[in-house]
Amino acid sequence: MTRLPYPTLPVPNDWDRRGLPAWTYHSEAMFALEREQLFLTHWQLAGHECDIPAPGDWLGFDLLGERAVVMRGADGVVRAFHNLCRHRGARVVAGDSGHCKGAIVCPFHGWVYDLDGGLRGPARPSSFGEMERAQFGLKPVEMEIFHGFIFLRFAPGPQPPVADLLAPFAKDFAAYKISDVLPAGRTKWENDLPVNWKSVRDVDNEGYHVAMAHPGLQELYGRTYRDLNLANGLTVSVGWFGDAPGRGWSVRHYIRLAPDRPDLPKHLQRAWTYYGLFPNTVIAMTPEGAQFYQDLPLSASVTRLTGRLYRHPDETRQARLARYLSYRIDRDTSVEDQQLSIWSNESMKSSSFEGFHLSDLEYGLRCHHDGLRHLMPVMTLPDAPPEHDIARRNAEMSQLSAPDA
Repeated sequence: MTRLPYPTLPVPNDWDRRGLPAWTYHSEAMFALEREQLFLTHWQLAGHECDIPAPGDWLGFDLLGERAVVMRGADGVVRAFHNLCRHRGARVVAGDSGHCKGAIVCPFHGWVYDLDGGLRGPARPSSFGEMERAQFGLKPVEMEIFHGFIFLRFAPGPQPPVADLLAPFAKDFAAYKISDVLPAGRTKWENDLPVNWKSVRDVDNEGYHVAMAHPGLQELYGRTYRDLNLANGLTVSVGWFGDAPGRGWSVRHYIRLAPDRPDLPKHLQRAWTYYGLFPNTVIAMTPEGAQFYQDLPLSASVTRLTGRLYRHPDETRQARLARYLSYRIDRDTSVEDQQLSIWSNESMKSSSFEGFHLSDLEYGLRCHHDGLRHLMPVMTLPDAPPEHDIARRNAEMSQLSAPDA
C-alpha cells in the first residue's frame, strides 16, 4: 500500500464509542449556539479565484443571516465584503455570481461603490448634508486564499490562519497544481436536504459504510480505501483504483480513461483523495479534476448541500470523458449518502434510539464529535436541558473547562 505522508492520530485501544446525544440534532437552542460558536467563527470556503477571473466578477456567499460578496477589483486583487449597502442594508449584488462593470451599484437607491468597496458616492448626495465618504465603504469580511481557494470567516474564532491550518495539505495541493484549475462548465451545484447538518457530516466522516452503501465506490477503490484523522480537525480519506477491472459501466470506463499522472507523487497516483476541514467542508481531488463540497445549515432541520467543480487548463478529450464518468459515480454516491442522512436523522427522534456504538473504522466521526463537544460542552449532556437554559448551561460548562478555571 502506498505510504501516506500525513501525521495521523492513532485510534486508541479503548475509547468511548458513543456519539452525540440525539437531542443535539433537533434542538433549536442548540442550533442557535452552533451558529454563534461554530459556523460564523470557522473558515468557510466560498469558491476559487478562477471563479472570478476578471475585474468586477463576484461570488455571493450566504450563511445563517450573514451574507458576503467576494469580488475581484480593478487592480486584480480579490476582496470580500459584507453584502450590505451602507445606506439601508440592501444587497449590493444578488445571486450566486455575476459581474459589475466598473462599479457596484446598489439596486435600492443607487449608491455607487468602487470595485475595492470604497464609496464613490450616494445618489442625490446633497440630501445627506455633510458626509465623509471614506467612512461609508462596504464593510470587509475576513478572507484568506490558499492555493486559489477563497476562505471567509464572519467572526473571530479558534482556528489559525488558513495557511497554517491547511499546511499538512500544502504539498498535495501544489502537486495537483490546484491554483491553476478552471471552472468545469456550470460549476456550482446545490440541493436542500430535510435533515440537521450533523447527520450529513456523520455519514461523510466515516468510510465504514462504503462497502455496503456505495457499490460504485466499492468497485472503484473500496479495497484500498482508508480514513485518516489529522490534528486541528483535518481529515484525509483516500482510495486507489485500477487494481481490478470495473464491472459497472461508469466505473469500468472511468478506470480505462482516467489519465495517468506521473507528475504526481506516488501516494496521489490513481487515487481519489478527500481533504476534510472542520466543521463542514471537503475538497476532493482526482487525476482529472477537483471539487469542493460543504454542508451549509439553513435551519436546525434543513441543510443545503453545495459545491463547485473544476478542471485542469490543459484538459484532453480523454480527461474530459473521465471527468464526466467521475461525476456520474459521484452523483450516485451523493444520492446514496442523502438517503442515509435522512434515515440517520429520523432515528434521532425515535424513543428507541439509544445512541451510537462506533467501530474503529468510524473513529473520524468520533473526532468530529469531539471537536463539537470541545467548542460546546453542553453537547456532553446525555439528556436535553430546557431549551431556554441551553446557552446558559453551555457558558457555565465552558467556564469550568477553561484552562484558567
